[in-house]
Amino acid sequence: MDDKIVLTGIKPTGIPHLGNYVGALKPLIEMANNHKTYIFIADLHALNLIKDAKLIKQYSYEIAAMMIALGLNLDNAVLFRQSDILGIYQLSNFLMNVTPKGLMNRAHSYKAIVEKNTETGVDIDSGVNMGLYTYPILMAADILLYNSDIVPVGADQKQHVEFARDIAGYFNNTYGNVFKLPEPVIGESNGIIPGLDGRKMSKSYDNTIPVFAPESELKKKIMRIITDSKTPEESKDPDTSTIFQLYKQFATVEETEQFRQMFVVGGMGYGTAKNILFEKINSVLSEPRKEYERLMANKNEIDAILQNGAERARIVADKTIMKVKKVMLG
Repeated sequence: MDDKIVLTGIKPTGIPHLGNYVGALKPLIEMANNHKTYIFIADLHALNLIKDAKLIKQYSYEIAAMMIALGLNLDNAVLFRQSDILGIYQLSNFLMNVTPKGLMNRAHSYKAIVEKNTETGVDIDSGVNMGLYTYPILMAADILLYNSDIVPVGADQKQHVEFARDIAGYFNNTYGNVFKLPEPVIGESNGIIPGLDGRKMSKSYDNTIPVFAPESELKKKIMRIITDSKTPEESKDPDTSTIFQLYKQFATVEETEQFRQMFVVGGMGYGTAKNILFEKINSVLSEPRKEYERLMANKNEIDAILQNGAERARIVADKTIMKVKKVMLG
């Protein structure tokens, strides 16, 4: 294992779906086998979207149980709740004193609201609270608190790491070389993971398949995948098929090629193809699903794992805060 430190957060705003699994969760779990990895459940970040404490707590349990059930290496990976680390509140406040307002004005999330408000003719800051406006500072504190080297992000989240580097630079220029400059790592593209209607799998389109959907729900969802009108006898294009695009994310190279030929040669109806897809996904996720359900029925076990993770994370966080306080307050 090399000595690079990886950090990422998962926002507890709903149950992750297969697109999240393929694009982020599976690669993260694989990365945690080779790097010291800090994974925090970003409950503070969820406060802008969810105002129900019970819901945030439930979603946080679901995220933790899911990561554990999927095989997260808890020797290398430090799994914890963001809000359990006092240092995150402290560092966010310290960083506000070196962060220019102009940087926050350029944040994608803030600019999107300003543009929408401008178009509709309301006050440009309508609907903007300081949690949303200073979101990038909290994100920078998350990244810098644990001496992170690598931050896996999607292409649309790259700005957060760039802002963390900028804020660290402002701090270091003022107080000396305290923070590392982390690097964003954009994972290898698996392409767009299609949902039930063929569009990108997204909660906003209501076309998702939850990672740990019960077996009956999983089958029902897969049977709802929209297809064209080709008959079983006709050749079909696997590269435009949602069924095939999902299948290849769970199958071996040999299985994928065999399934491709079944599409191209013809003689297979979409009902049969959907059944094959269901059997493949279910075979991969059935055992993790059982472990997930066991953990959700034993939340005290999840609490113990998160508490242990928080204790490990605090060791590093407290050292960072001590350094910051010394250079800023003497």
